[in-house]
Amino acid sequence: MRIGFIGLGRMGANMVRRLVRDGHEIVIYNRTPEKTRELEAEGEGATATFSIADLVAALEKPRAVWVMVPAGDATEAQIAELLEHLEPGDTIIDGGNTNFHDDVRRHADLAKKGIRYVDAGTSGGIWGLQVGYCLMVGGDKESVDPLVPILASLAPKGGYLHVGGPGAGHYVKMVHNGIEYGLMQAYAEGFEIMHANAYDLDLAAISDLWMQGSVVRSWLLELLGRAYRAQGQDLEHLKGYVEDSGEGRWTVQDAIDHDVPAPVITLSLLTRFRSRQEDSYGAKVLAALRNEFGGHAVKTE
Repeated sequence: MRIGFIGLGRMGANMVRRLVRDGHEIVIYNRTPEKTRELEAEGEGATATFSIADLVAALEKPRAVWVMVPAGDATEAQIAELLEHLEPGDTIIDGGNTNFHDDVRRHADLAKKGIRYVDAGTSGGIWGLQVGYCLMVGGDKESVDPLVPILASLAPKGGYLHVGGPGAGHYVKMVHNGIEYGLMQAYAEGFEIMHANAYDLDLAAISDLWMQGSVVRSWLLELLGRAYRAQGQDLEHLKGYVEDSGEGRWTVQDAIDHDVPAPVITLSLLTRFRSRQEDSYGAKVLAALRNEFGGHAVKTE
């Protein structure tokens, strides 16, 4: 299948590589032309273009273009530029971490122009080239079905699913990432408890052990073992600063909107906020209050 692909970051470039290896012809474009040239130079299957107009011109009708750029303004701008060149019957696939509300709006807006829109929640990170990407796909059936050869190449066996209508793919991916927050926080807390213990435990070995039949085994746990072996179990070269890309916030907001209690995901998100503070002002308030009402000792700078 021949398809356009915009956005050649670490994840996007590997997705193109996986598609090329499976025999697809990919017309590629990246805002930074060096990445486009580098990927084309790797071998046959990826055709470089250096403008959106050239990318669209290199595709046969009806065209399909996969957009893999940061969610928000970057994606909005890229879709707006594509619309200057696409025609009725063409399809835009957004594979980024877009808010599902934006998908619903885009689908309606693009439908008025005769352009199809598919949202593809994509999980797999930098390991997707090797093991495949889990794809959660939303959109109309007539828009998704022609893309099955691409989805099947990107995903491992059983690794893609048309989960529902417009926005459903990114909605499921949003909740997926919210769950990921909770899993990661649980591992972080458990391993910090073991790190603080007096037993001098080999945390990498324990990670590997728990991968063998334990009910807490997971790919995240396997990756933690890799991190310990690469960086040492004190992780002394890392700063405990944890960003979030939005999906955790959206999951918590959706839980609130539907009166669903989600304490684990919510607290894991708030813990990420705390990780970004050099010194918590709230903790200072707590210390001041304890000192005022109980005369408890405080530490001063």
